[in-house]
Amino acid sequence: MTTAQNGNRVKVHYTGTLQDGTAFDSSVGRDPLEFTIGEGGLIPAFEQAVVGMTAGETRSVDIPAADAYGDRSDELVHEVPRNVISEDVELEVGMPLQAQGPDGQVINLSVVAFDDNSVTVDANHPLAGQDLTFAIEVVEVAA
Repeated sequence: MTTAQNGNRVKVHYTGTLQDGTAFDSSVGRDPLEFTIGEGGLIPAFEQAVVGMTAGETRSVDIPAADAYGDRSDELVHEVPRNVISEDVELEVGMPLQAQGPDGQVINLSVVAFDDNSVTVDANHPLAGQDLTFAIEVVEVAA
């Protein structure tokens, strides 16, 4: 039986929960998550938790906020004039928006507050500042 190592393509089922037990994401009922260990497409601590596992094995891993999506930063919360967002957009607190950064990269935002004159947006990842727990089940390990 192949043991998962860096460079292996793996398929896993997972459920991610917050410290209070609230599930924020899960592959249950969907296709398993497929990735190559070490490519950096996922949280590095999640990828490393799979190293050493074999198909059928399960594990739970706690990932502190600093090793997941980082700590929340007040510097990433900004108030912008209402007119920089199209009038066609019906704003709601919590709704996602996207902006373009100075170098052309897409910045994901969420609406924190708004009125007729301004909109407060937050560029922190929604899970920033949260310690995460993942229940992981390896479905397949391929060389």
